[in-house]
This record gives sequence, structure tokens and C-alpha cells, in this order.
Amino acid sequence: MTRAETLLAAARAAGARIATAESCTGGMVAAAITDPPGASDIFDRGVVTYSNAAKTELLGVRETTLAAHGAVSEAVAREMAEGALARSGATLAVAVTGIAGPGGSDHKPEGRVCFALAASGRPTEAHTVEFGAPGRAAVRAAACDHALGLLIGALAR
Repeated sequence: MTRAETLLAAARAAGARIATAESCTGGMVAAAITDPPGASDIFDRGVVTYSNAAKTELLGVRETTLAAHGAVSEAVAREMAEGALARSGATLAVAVTGIAGPGGSDHKPEGRVCFALAASGRPTEAHTVEFGAPGRAAVRAAACDHALGLLIGALAR
């Protein structure tokens, strides 16, 4: 069983609906979730907000948060997830924002990805994973897999 199939089964069992808010993964998480047949039972929507303007306009990320922390931050990931949850019919939302590469800086290196998970009736959780610099495709794939794992874990609680 794939992670997406596991997520589908867990969300069905929990009666959950899922939304995604993605930046560096460019919709890969939503695509993975909707790969198995029957995903419409549990998937509400996915939003790709690659630019800061899109994060603000579509998810309600505050410009002050972007200015203070930058797009690749737990604070922005948190607001992305909360915005996706608030603007959807979902009960669970995951957000991904990071630097897939190539590039980055000493302060925000390639492979740094921030995640957040927002759920109805629970505090929003956010954390950062340093995937290193294995290349753009590898960082994006790892971030997608991690996001699916977060959703599965949240449904197991």
C-alpha cells in the first residue's frame, strides 16, 4: 500500500477531509493524495502559493509575517496551514514551504523545508526539516513524502 493509499484509508476511517497549501513542492502533495482512486472522498482542495503575493491573497498569510520571518519559516508555514483550513471544507490541512534548490544561503540553506499541520480543534504544529542538498527533485520528493507522513500521523492520533 502506498502512503497515499494509507492516507486515504485513514482519512476515510476518521471522516476527515484534507487541504494542502504548497510552495516549494508545487502541488506534488495534492497530486500524490489524489493519485489513488476514491481520493475525492477525503480531499477538499490544494493551493499552490509559490509567490509571497499568492500566500497573502489566497491563504491570508500576513505581510508582516513574511517581512519578519521570510517565506521559508515555520511562522509562514503555520499561517499557510491555518489559511488553507479556514478557507476550505477540510478538517486537516498541511503546508509546505522551503528551498528546494539549487541555491539558498548560509541563513536559509538549500534543503530547508518548513511544514505545518492545522486541524480543527487542535493547536497548529510547525517544524523544520533540513534535507540537505541532494538536488531539487530529491528535496521536493522528500518534502512531499514528509507531508504525507504528517497527515497520516495526525489521523492516527
